[in-house]
Amino acid sequence: MNLPNALTVLRIFLVPVLVVVLLTRARTDEGLMLGMGIFGLAVLTDYLDGYFARRRNQVTKLGILLDPLADKLLTAAAFLSLVEMDAVPAWMVMIILGRELAVTGLRNVAAGWGHLIPASGLGKGKMVAQVVAIFLLLLARHPRFALLHAPALATLWLVVVLALVSGVDYFWRFYREVYRTAARPEAPPEPAPPLARNVPE
Repeated sequence: MNLPNALTVLRIFLVPVLVVVLLTRARTDEGLMLGMGIFGLAVLTDYLDGYFARRRNQVTKLGILLDPLADKLLTAAAFLSLVEMDAVPAWMVMIILGRELAVTGLRNVAAGWGHLIPASGLGKGKMVAQVVAIFLLLLARHPRFALLHAPALATLWLVVVLALVSGVDYFWRFYREVYRTAARPEAPPEPAPPLARNVPE
């Protein structure tokens, strides 16, 4: 197993650790800081696995499969833990996670038809906003940073808006670039180019 894949696997293993810490120890200041540290480490591995995969030319099929899976497990675990902690409204998290499932399904269908729908600026912005929102929501649980609760919720609202807008954009591009093309028998789709790691959806 190469270094990028090892970092991705580490991120997956950090997911249950994060959940346990947030649900059992986040009521203490030390436990909350530990949870933030674990989440920060997981986010760092997300950056590093893509960096080393490109720099060392170590992009593999396993990495292409595991990297987006690890990302979704991490964000889903963090958001669902925050719901359990009564830190965020459950309906907002359901919108975010529902969008992730829908786009992942479309991406798999597109790949099966030989198409790769590239990431948009909206998808990249959503990914960054998610990380910032989770950090702020966790930090706002600390008594010293309680004033961050309003900015944290505002950032979460931004994530919801970006999730909806980028989801609609992805559906439209799927219809325009994949569905309509696949419906034309005289113009079969070309094989999709190799997927890349760390591609936000």
